[in-house]
Amino acid sequence: MNKLIGKSLAFVWRDFINQTSYKFSFFMQFFGIFISILTFFFLSRLIGDVGVSYLKPYGGNYFSFVLIGIALFSYIGVSIEALSTSIREGQMLGTLEALLVTQTEIPTIILSSSLYSFILASFKVAMYLLLGVFIFGIDISSANLIGALLVLFLTIVSFSSFGILSASFVMVLKKGDPISWIFTSIFGILGGLNYPISVLPNWLQKLSYLLPITYSLEGMRLALLKGCSLRALMPNIVALIIFSFIMLPLSLFVFGYAVRRAKIDGTLTQY
Repeated sequence: MNKLIGKSLAFVWRDFINQTSYKFSFFMQFFGIFISILTFFFLSRLIGDVGVSYLKPYGGNYFSFVLIGIALFSYIGVSIEALSTSIREGQMLGTLEALLVTQTEIPTIILSSSLYSFILASFKVAMYLLLGVFIFGIDISSANLIGALLVLFLTIVSFSSFGILSASFVMVLKKGDPISWIFTSIFGILGGLNYPISVLPNWLQKLSYLLPITYSLEGMRLALLKGCSLRALMPNIVALIIFSFIMLPLSLFVFGYAVRRAKIDGTLTQY
């Protein structure tokens, strides 16, 4: 356990040094959060009470609805893209082969390579919520924090599966990574990121319920904006557990196969 923690901290420190070496770009990420919130705040004022019937299950306020969506999507984006980005950088810098021939197990590499990105995403989400509450006045006083944290954990687990699949494509195809772009686009359109899925045609609504993001966003909004109990959140929690049990073992198997194939082909150092 101590060895695992030590290796994970080494990965985090490496990524932190790399990120903060570009100081202006690092701090602009947080400035961009404020700009994003401000944009949706003014957009919500333009929309006003239009579509309030669609937003009623989530409190009826568009700004709070979309703020929770874009905050959670920070985690989803990291879950899908962090590992593949780390693998790609390792290929280009020539450090991937050295890492994979060590005694470090693949699950440890997967966890550690994404850990810094999740820590940074947590700071971003905290900024979204703090700015939303203290500057723009959204009300989460009745939030079910335990339910929200449980939904968040299951969201990270289920979406990390897509990130591992994405990294598998990068491992084999190098530049070719159709997974992250395709799924991020589909999730953004059908998952209820910027609008409730109830505005979609019936046939698209049925498709949206086949995606884990639908349950993640709905569960998080119900927990934070409505303070729903764990019992009320159970349909979303069970759906995310099912996605996790199916996708995580499958993605780990695919990634292990991709690593073995790259070793056999001798393409670990190619980019």
